[in-house]
Amino acid sequence: MSPFIRAALVLGLMCAVGPLAIDMFLPALPTVTGDLGGTASAAQLTITAYFIAYGLAQMVYGPVADMAGRKPPVIAGLALFAAGSLVCAFAPDMNWLIAGRVVQALGGAAVMVIPRAIIRDMHTGREATRLMALVMLIISVSPMLAPLLGSGVIAVSGWRSIFGVLAAAAGLSILMTILLQPETLAPERRTPVRVRAILSGSARLLRDPLFMGLTFVGGFGMASFFVFLASASFVYTGHYGLTPTGFSLAFAANAAGFFSASQMAASLGDRFGPGRVVSRAVTGFVLFALLLLALVASGIDHFALLVGLLICANACLGLVVPTTMVMALDDHGDAAGLASSLGGMLQMLAGGVLTMLAGPFFTDHPLPMVAAIAVSALLSLGAMLFTQAARSRRPIAPVWPPDAPV
Repeated sequence: MSPFIRAALVLGLMCAVGPLAIDMFLPALPTVTGDLGGTASAAQLTITAYFIAYGLAQMVYGPVADMAGRKPPVIAGLALFAAGSLVCAFAPDMNWLIAGRVVQALGGAAVMVIPRAIIRDMHTGREATRLMALVMLIISVSPMLAPLLGSGVIAVSGWRSIFGVLAAAAGLSILMTILLQPETLAPERRTPVRVRAILSGSARLLRDPLFMGLTFVGGFGMASFFVFLASASFVYTGHYGLTPTGFSLAFAANAAGFFSASQMAASLGDRFGPGRVVSRAVTGFVLFALLLLALVASGIDHFALLVGLLICANACLGLVVPTTMVMALDDHGDAAGLASSLGGMLQMLAGGVLTMLAGPFFTDHPLPMVAAIAVSALLSLGAMLFTQAARSRRPIAPVWPPDAPV
């Protein structure tokens, strides 16, 4: 096995813990609502609270990873994730479940931030995007199979056992990190955590229009997927009458569209330039989202049509997200951990806030969900236009030729 493939496998399996915590739980949302005496809005808050805590915690892990190396904070984060999973497993009511989800997210954020910094330690440009896409291919097994695994666990031993499985997965990831993942940040390259340096570094990144624009192009695109995660189980089971297993299969199809397309990001970027790929993919995302909204709003309500257009929209996102992640970090190799943390936090907060704002309008009808996805697409388009304008004012050398403005 080549070192490149080995790195992708280790990082991908490490990163899969976070998506497992989201996707395994989705088929259980309607059941949890009944068992704990909560409302649909409270059940959706278990998803939204996870995203927000996940985003905020990333600002901690990046600087710590720049100071202590990459492995120690990963191990600490996974241990915290396991503890939060056990809180969820024994939660007596919805409030305790939400609290456990927050603890899970505070730990799981480590495996969102630090693998991106590890990739930046090892590669830049095209090779970094190739590795990022391979990692995302491995992660894709999680959202495609996790709902089915969750449905099976629910059928055998109830929804609480899902969190026991997640705690065990975190334990296995800790062992894998200790035994298989080499440290990529040499001691001489480590920098101590200085609050003033973090604030000044964050301010520098926040003032960089290219970093901010690229971050939110991907962030608002990801927000549409967060909206889908929070509402799809109620729409698919309540409106269309799917069983938890049927929902899991439909969800897997949507995830497959995203991750299959992500594998073409590096080769398309190499051929056409990453900026042109992002521009075309965002345009496609907007067109599919608006077409779906127009059809559902006009009363055309067919499940196959809904799933088909969501697959197409998510395939466009599969090109956008890994490419914008790499492009946003490429100019900031001297602070890859901080840049990864800040970018990840902003993206998660964008998704969490948008989902929270849309939450009161969600029902088991697809229209509110589809409308929120369309809003996310338009916001992503706005971020892309902002980035184009910023790049035209400050031309920079392309990441890989030939390139076009994002």
